[in-house]
Amino acid sequence: MQKLRFAIVGCGKIAPRHAAEAASRGQLIAVCDIVPARADALAAQYGAKAYYRLEDMLAEGQSFDLLAICTPNGLHAAQSIAALEKGIHVLCEKPLSLSSADAKAMMHASEVNDRRLFVVKSTRYNPALATLKKKLDEGSLGKLYSFQLNCFWNRPAAYYSGSWKGQLALDGGTLFTQFSHYIDALLWLLGDIREVRGYRKNMAHEGIIEFEDSGVAAIEMENGMLGGLNWSVNTFQQNMEVSLSIIAEKGSIRIGGGYMNQLDYQLVEADPLTVPAPGQANDYGYYKGSMSNHDKIYENLLIAMQDASHPFANALDGLKTVAAIEKIYKAVSA
Repeated sequence: MQKLRFAIVGCGKIAPRHAAEAASRGQLIAVCDIVPARADALAAQYGAKAYYRLEDMLAEGQSFDLLAICTPNGLHAAQSIAALEKGIHVLCEKPLSLSSADAKAMMHASEVNDRRLFVVKSTRYNPALATLKKKLDEGSLGKLYSFQLNCFWNRPAAYYSGSWKGQLALDGGTLFTQFSHYIDALLWLLGDIREVRGYRKNMAHEGIIEFEDSGVAAIEMENGMLGGLNWSVNTFQQNMEVSLSIIAEKGSIRIGGGYMNQLDYQLVEADPLTVPAPGQANDYGYYKGSMSNHDKIYENLLIAMQDASHPFANALDGLKTVAAIEKIYKAVSA
């Protein structure tokens, strides 16, 4: 098979992860950013062509096969659709979009143009999470009773300064930008959400962000499980934890760590979980993000491009996460 030719739009914090993997597994042909210096720097590193407007790059889109979208959340839908309509496959960073309507429009563009639309769900490759998924799929925990998902990170005022982050139209909210990977993990492991009730507030970022920095929700899943979701970006000085506890008929398990990457507790009837050593987080200097799994993203992307049955996060997975966050925000009073 001929190597895939990649392009990237958005040369911010996550773009170097994409660039390194694209270049190592194919060819990085072009990069684009509205800040010329950022596009020039990434292009120079990989011998790619720099663009400063997506329209210009797409006008020459026949030179590449797949576009990785690494721009602000609120731009994902329009940019994905533009690429798909030019006959280009898309790998979109999380979240797929900021509304279910936009996600469905993206899926329609993918279908009518016969191009593939994927979304980055890197947390699914965390060893602890993947091991727990296997155990749940086997049914060895018996009936599932309840869960608790805690997402406690630190995002100071400096993180939002001069950035699209914190702006409702481009960011969407804390569950979209900081914690959508963990909402996806909840759905991936336990199924869809039936009902939500709760509260959200801006406790420490008044005048800095246009939405909540903290929230709490009581959730009933479609399978009958009851659970709680707590989220905050106000932990003191550094990230605290992202943890998921599951209480079931034949065991209790908690995976945690800074980004749902380690086994914290288990007492099970049979076959305890054996979890490989945790990997490292995406490190952006003064703050850390989710676990760095873009190597696995691109490894599985290449397989999925050849085999449509390969389990790799697609637009429907992205839509489910967006719809769940919409449901939470609609039900959780501000």
